[in-house]
Amino acid sequence: MTESMTAIAIEGGKGPAEALKPVQIARPEPTEGQVLIRVRAAGINRPDIIQRLGFYPPPPGSPQTMGLEVAGEIVVGAGRWKTGDKVCALLGGGGYAEFAVCDARHALPIPKGLDFVQAAALPETVFTVFANVFEHGRLKTGETLMVHGATSGIGTTAIQMAKAFGAKVIATARGAEKAATARKLGADIAVDTKVEDFAEVAKGDGGCDVVLDMVGGDYFAKDLDALKMDGRIVFIASLGGGDVTLSIGRLMQKRGVVTGSTLRPRNADEKARLAAAIEALVWPWIEAGKVLPQVDATFPLADAAAAHAHLEIGEHVGKIVLVVG
Repeated sequence: MTESMTAIAIEGGKGPAEALKPVQIARPEPTEGQVLIRVRAAGINRPDIIQRLGFYPPPPGSPQTMGLEVAGEIVVGAGRWKTGDKVCALLGGGGYAEFAVCDARHALPIPKGLDFVQAAALPETVFTVFANVFEHGRLKTGETLMVHGATSGIGTTAIQMAKAFGAKVIATARGAEKAATARKLGADIAVDTKVEDFAEVAKGDGGCDVVLDMVGGDYFAKDLDALKMDGRIVFIASLGGGDVTLSIGRLMQKRGVVTGSTLRPRNADEKARLAAAIEALVWPWIEAGKVLPQVDATFPLADAAAAHAHLEIGEHVGKIVLVVG
């Protein structure tokens, strides 16, 4: 191994997609309890865009370069991992690079049948869906989950995981083609929000027990309208606006719960707990073909700027992945 590596940095510290440039930096050195991974593929996520724009700094101790998930081979092992093991991993940052380090407990074996590109599309979305739908949202088998942004990386994962768990899924998307894609992924009902009111559709079907919302804004009132008694609304983003109007009386009538979370700032022990739970529950679904990462496009590492531009257009289905080496 060389002492330096290629990584993607943000020219000027923040800026548009074009600010992403390949640079040579020192290869990271793992500390006690960490593994060094030879990165073969790195997933791109919307939080990366927010970081690039200067609004989502890495947690203390994490690399300043971007990238929250990777797949590759162990170069320096720790914990249960030895040199040559093939893993995918959740990172605090630094995934857009030829090498990355992470807590050994945050790495998972690549599920049987998946390649590096597919595996790199798993950690950030699977961790997010598990933590928010299954833990914060307390989804139960037989309940109904509404998923907004159905063809995003999170959306495609949430649909499949909920169906594998035995839940009913109502998915929302902008456009008939995206709604059709949601149905192909397993959604029982797919709503084209350009022409349909998702709250009315959901109420016509009996309502939702859990809503996974990455939109916010004026979606919130409709979420509450669509909610069954004792239902739960879980926020993971606010692409449509961070300020909402809440009718306290309506929330009380529904005995509803409104919650939300972020993943990246969670401490190492909490992420390790999530990793273990996900390996036990979700990995068998993946290996059985019930949950499969949807990869929309791949780009070489050096073309990270083009990959970000592709994500920002918003026409993708599933994940966008950088191929490294």
